[in-house]
Amino acid sequence: MTATTPTPNEKVIRELYEAAEVQDVERFVSLFAPDGYFWDVSAGARYFGADIGRTVSIYATAFPDMHRALDKFYVTGDVVVVELSLNGTHRGPLSLPAGTIQRTGKEIHAPCCDVFHLKDGKVTSFHCYTAATILLGQLEVLGDLGAAFAATPA
Repeated sequence: MTATTPTPNEKVIRELYEAAEVQDVERFVSLFAPDGYFWDVSAGARYFGADIGRTVSIYATAFPDMHRALDKFYVTGDVVVVELSLNGTHRGPLSLPAGTIQRTGKEIHAPCCDVFHLKDGKVTSFHCYTAATILLGQLEVLGDLGAAFAATPA
């Protein structure tokens, strides 16, 4: 298999993931167009403007050792699709629109598919499709989400 040179749009997306890995919220947000947005599909939340960076902070707080293993990139013009996995240990509160799941100490290795649209080298939309049932199952909270969201920190 011959390695190919990444397209300019793939380079932007790789930079976005790198910014998330090192928790550089400012750089992460700077890669979005002024009217761009991030949609965390499984959480049911859309983020705009500076709030886009909240997604990096939410996952960094819950999984301080978060690593995004980038498996495959598919690039067609201004659309980039990435198959990846989210990996880390749940060491802090995971704040979701439905509530907060307190640390479980469990590891996650959750499949994810991200779909990006770009224009002029900036992200106009980022749709993140995390396999939430797998992630919640790995945290061992899937069987009783009500209790997980109601739990108070120890």
